[in-house]
Amino acid sequence: LQWSSPPEAIERFKSQEIWFPPPQFYEFCRLCNFSSLSELHKFSSERALEGCERWMSVVLTAADGNIHLLPGDELYPEDPDYTGEKKMIMSTDKKVEDLMKEGGIFHRIVIKNANDLAIYVNIQAKYKHMNPLMINCDSSDYNSKL
Repeated sequence: LQWSSPPEAIERFKSQEIWFPPPQFYEFCRLCNFSSLSELHKFSSERALEGCERWMSVVLTAADGNIHLLPGDELYPEDPDYTGEKKMIMSTDKKVEDLMKEGGIFHRIVIKNANDLAIYVNIQAKYKHMNPLMINCDSSDYNSKL
């Protein structure tokens, strides 16, 4: 057990010291928008009554990786399988790079391997939520001090 700020946790993830699943990577990237705990608290207090929505990633298996599609992404299904009962499988023979070049509306986590994740978001978050910083595991383009 070790306390880490979101940027520190991401750095430890990138260096393969620790691992966490894609949803937690997404949330750490959202937390990197805030430079202090008080800034996060202020944001969450002001946003609290706006609402929220239930959503689940849908995995698209590509030839060389996976893409976790999130609501708002142009490839996200209209009727996602929230329960697993439909046994919905999305796959393509295309490479991740080709899917990224073809697309234009993104809300996704691209996974090349267990410690190689990248977030792409160019949609407006609902209910005044904060989009995650678009962090690729091979870059350090964030500024949080949480």
